[in-house]
Amino acid sequence: MVTARRFPLGSATTLTELEDHPHPRLALLRAHEPVSWVPVLGGWLVTRRDLALRVMRDAATFTVDDPRFSTAQVVGPSMLSLEGAEHKRHRAPFTDPFRTQDVHDRFTGFVEQEAARLVERIRPRGSAELRREVAGPLAVAVVAESLGLVDADAEAVLSWYDAIVGAVSDITAGLSANPAGAVAFDQLRGSVEATVTAGSGASLLVAAAESKRLTLPEVVANAAVLMFGGIETTEGMIANVVLHLLAHPDQLALVRADRTWPTRRSRNRSAWNPLRRSWTATPPPT
Repeated sequence: MVTARRFPLGSATTLTELEDHPHPRLALLRAHEPVSWVPVLGGWLVTRRDLALRVMRDAATFTVDDPRFSTAQVVGPSMLSLEGAEHKRHRAPFTDPFRTQDVHDRFTGFVEQEAARLVERIRPRGSAELRREVAGPLAVAVVAESLGLVDADAEAVLSWYDAIVGAVSDITAGLSANPAGAVAFDQLRGSVEATVTAGSGASLLVAAAESKRLTLPEVVANAAVLMFGGIETTEGMIANVVLHLLAHPDQLALVRADRTWPTRRSRNRSAWNPLRRSWTATPPPT
């Protein structure tokens, strides 16, 4: 195929490489084929930072605003599936609450208490499956706290998230969405509507609705997106940090010697936002 000749490294890339040990392959692509068509992914892979920034900033050529976007099919239009002025309108109510100092002020105490609670639960056993017993529950608890839903705890939020992600994954795989996803989204919608009606000042969703920038259905859609960004991404980052620290004892020793370092570092950063973007791949060249 012409595509295989134009992008030999991308064409030779396997899912096993990307899933089990991706860094050597990504480094090779970044050095020799920074924009590559990867058949096993069914899309383009951009591995060089300057080129990735060009893609992210060129909404006319690379867009997420496409009817094939699986997430939008399940939750509706949101900051994840819109471009330009509409993207900014959907994102704006959630930007300030996730700036570094605001996150630190609001969540530090809660995260410390929740992390301590999770560790105390596993301490008698002396070991645990990190992702399922610490990283995942901690991420879910923080998302539930940030959403401030009046009638849903972390367990309910996780069940909705799992079902909605399952439906999105089905569509991405070319299947019909599992009906459980629609049921979960309806439950999320009901909880968001109840929260907005109650007017809890602690909820980001209430603030978004009261800003008049978003309609109630738009608030619901973006609540689902916050779940995507706040649960799986955070869970994965916690697991990755622990993996790297255990693999590099010298770095682990530094953290143990000064446990205030991550907090001090985060205060020195200008902004942090968990909301991730992606784009729709076009057909491969011929």
